[in-house]
Amino acid sequence: MLPHLASRLFGTPLLVQRAKLDVILAVLSERLHLAAPDVELAPPLPRAPNPAASASSSIAVLPIHGTLVKRTLGLEAASGLTSYAEIGARLEAALGDPLVAGIVLDIDSPGGETGGCFELARRVREAAAVKPVWAVANDAAFSAAYAIGCAAERLFVTETGGVGSIGVIALHVDQSVKDAQDGYRYTAITAGERKNDYSPHEPLHDAARAALQAEVDRLHTLFVAHVAAMRGLPEDAVRATEAALFFGPQAARAGLADGVVSESELQGLQQWLADHGHLRGCWPYDELSSVVGHVLADGRIDAAEQRFLLQAFAVYAAQDADRAERDAASQGMPTLASLCTPVIDLQVAGKRCCLVGHSVHYPPALFAARVTALGGTPVSRVGPGTDVVVVGAESNPGWRYALFGRELDQALALQRAGEPLLIVHEEDFHRAAQALG
Repeated sequence: MLPHLASRLFGTPLLVQRAKLDVILAVLSERLHLAAPDVELAPPLPRAPNPAASASSSIAVLPIHGTLVKRTLGLEAASGLTSYAEIGARLEAALGDPLVAGIVLDIDSPGGETGGCFELARRVREAAAVKPVWAVANDAAFSAAYAIGCAAERLFVTETGGVGSIGVIALHVDQSVKDAQDGYRYTAITAGERKNDYSPHEPLHDAARAALQAEVDRLHTLFVAHVAAMRGLPEDAVRATEAALFFGPQAARAGLADGVVSESELQGLQQWLADHGHLRGCWPYDELSSVVGHVLADGRIDAAEQRFLLQAFAVYAAQDADRAERDAASQGMPTLASLCTPVIDLQVAGKRCCLVGHSVHYPPALFAARVTALGGTPVSRVGPGTDVVVVGAESNPGWRYALFGRELDQALALQRAGEPLLIVHEEDFHRAAQALG
C-alpha cells in the first residue's frame, strides 16, 4: 500500500492546496522514510465516514469533504479521503430522485488528485441543466474542490470560508543521498530512455523535469479555462490569481463566488422550505434558487429583500405563464420580447455567446457545440466581453424572478455601460445557425 500512496503523491501533478500537501507529507513522512515538513500537526481525532447525502424539503445536500481522489481503495474512513466516483454516484442519485427539486454541494476540501476531477466538474454543470445545483464553500473549496464547486449554478462562501488555489503542483523526492548513507544503490534495467523518469533513487534529470513541467502547465491551462467558462470570467483574470486563496467577501469581489452567506441564514432558508412544502412540484419551484441567491447575495435579508420575496412568490403562485406575464408588466418589468433585438443576419464567428433561460432547441452541451462549429466561443455566464446573449424560447415570462434573471440583469447593465452586447431570441439564433450551416 505504501508504494501505491507514494506513486499518487510524487511525480504526478496534483490539484491541492500547498498547506494541505505539507500536512499529508508530515503524516506519511515516517512511514515513507522521508524528512517531514515543518508542520505542526493537531492530535489525531477519530473521523466518521462522510455522511450520506440528506434530502430535506426536497433539497439534497451532498457533502464534498476531505482530500479528493479518483479512487479511495477502502481508505476513506480512516484517512479523510473522498472519491470523485462517490460524489458522482450521490449526484446521480439526487438527479434521479423525483422528490429532490434541488442540490446543494457542501464543500470543505483542500482539493486532491487531477484524475477524475474535471470529468466530475463537467457532470455537475450538466446536472445543473436538469435541476438547480448550488455550492457552498463551508469552509474551504480549494483547487480540485473549487473546480467542482465553480461548475454549480451558484457558488457561495461562508463568512470565514475560502476558495481559489487555481493552480497545479507536482513534487519529486530525491532520496539518493539517503540511499547511499543506508548502504543501498539502486540500478534500473530499462528499455526506453525515459522509463526510469521520476525515480526517487536518483536526481531528477532535466528532460524529466521539463516533461513534468509541461504537464503541470497543460493542466493549469485546462484549469484556468474551466474556471473562466464556469464563472464567466476572462482567462487572463483567472490566471492572474496566481493560485492565491480568497476568503469571504474577497472571493465575491474577485468573481470567484456569488456572495457570502452565513450558516444561520442557510438554516433559516432550510426551515422556510420546510414550511412551504406545498410549492413542491409547481412550475416555479426550481426557480426558487435564483430568488434566494439574489436575497442572500449580501449575506443578510433586509426589509426590501423581504418585499422582493413576497413579489416573487406572488408571481410563482399564479402557476400560469400568461398571468405571470401580466403580473410582470404591472410591476414595470420589461417583457422578454421587448428585451430581445430582432435580427435577420446574426453573426456568430468570433463572438462570445451565452444561452440563458429554458431552450427549445439547444441543451447546454449542444448550444456550446453549435456555437463552436460556427466559429464562436460559448460561455456559461454573462460578463464583460460577452457579445451575444441568447434567451431560450421557453423562458419564464416573470424573468426577473427566474433562475436566469440575474444573467439578464447583468446583460442589461453591460448594455447600459456601453458594451456592444446583443440580446436575441432563441428562434432568431436558431434560424441564423441553420442558415450558416
